[in-house]
Amino acid sequence: MRSFLRVLVIQALLAPLAFALCLAQAPFQTSAPYALLMDADTGSILFEKSPDTPVTPASTAKIMTAELVFRELKEGRLRLDDEFTVSENAWRTGGAMARGSSMFAALNSRVRVEDLIRGLVVVSGNDAAIVLAEGIAGTEQAFADRMTKRAAELGLSQLTFRNAWGKDDPGQKVTARQMSLLAAHLIKTYPEYYSYFGEREFVWSKIKQQNRNPLLGMGLGADGLKTGNIDDASGYGLVGSAIQNDQRLILAIYGLRNAKDRSEEARKILQWGFRAFEVKNLYGARENVGSARLYGGEQMNVSLVTNGAVRVLVPRGSTERLNAKVVYQGPVAAPVSEGTELARLKVYRGSVLALDTPLVAGEAVALGAIHRRAFDATLELGQSLFRTYVLKQ
Repeated sequence: MRSFLRVLVIQALLAPLAFALCLAQAPFQTSAPYALLMDADTGSILFEKSPDTPVTPASTAKIMTAELVFRELKEGRLRLDDEFTVSENAWRTGGAMARGSSMFAALNSRVRVEDLIRGLVVVSGNDAAIVLAEGIAGTEQAFADRMTKRAAELGLSQLTFRNAWGKDDPGQKVTARQMSLLAAHLIKTYPEYYSYFGEREFVWSKIKQQNRNPLLGMGLGADGLKTGNIDDASGYGLVGSAIQNDQRLILAIYGLRNAKDRSEEARKILQWGFRAFEVKNLYGARENVGSARLYGGEQMNVSLVTNGAVRVLVPRGSTERLNAKVVYQGPVAAPVSEGTELARLKVYRGSVLALDTPLVAGEAVALGAIHRRAFDATLELGQSLFRTYVLKQ
């Protein structure tokens, strides 16, 4: 059996939701070359600008470093009171003498994991990142390999890492979209550790340093995450998050010319996002959206239902329709268990992919009898030959 991408357009189901999506004012503009603004609760994309272009992450790579550390803590392989030794490599490469951001950890000293986390996410210490990487994986390179592997496990295949602290490397690339998704995952999965990102200052070796995230002092409700810059290699970037009136927005911007532009554009985008959108309900929890073709099952199709309530944020006051598609690789091979993710519901606001959410099997479908499987095999062979020899002519 060959699997093909199946797309079911369900615009008709959304026709009653023909809202006005074009704001009266001119389209929002930003000087950030690469940007994405996302509503954390619904997953709605409020704004994007070249969000899938690979960029150099600089110190925003430390968000992935933090994810691995938090995971080790959550799964019990690491404790906050554990201590790691500051190696000569960490001291020379990431310490004060390297003239980069540092927590000023002393050579050969033993530092608690919790203090290293603060050094990593509050003051963006390169030395803290290297010490954590070496303590968990043995070497920084081994840890960087884990970072890339873990990103792939999370479905973030465009995130590739060569080091734990953001050093410029042609193989270290991210995108604004996938860094936003990484931030959303970290906030949702590790709430007990995410709070470190919002601490305003950190003192180590009698040196007090302020959090490098400029959003924290702007009165926006910001509580994380990280900034980064490597001059011409990356420009100035930021992955940030803020909450207002129980709504959390996540922003990723890259390629700004200087720190001032980065701060101003981040503030402008977040303020616009909080005031310019409203929530529209599309589907309730476990609501039937469509069906997927089955191969070898006791029935020909399996229903596709929402995993939970599906909502999307749209600009206030509108005329343009939302368009939706159900996308899956099919036919789906039986047997199928109820609740198994089988497809994605993709909702577009104009050309913007406003929402991408899973659809699951609405019921269990057992393997069909031998004659049913034979019929499906014959049918699929005929369709495959038609696609190969007729449609490609």
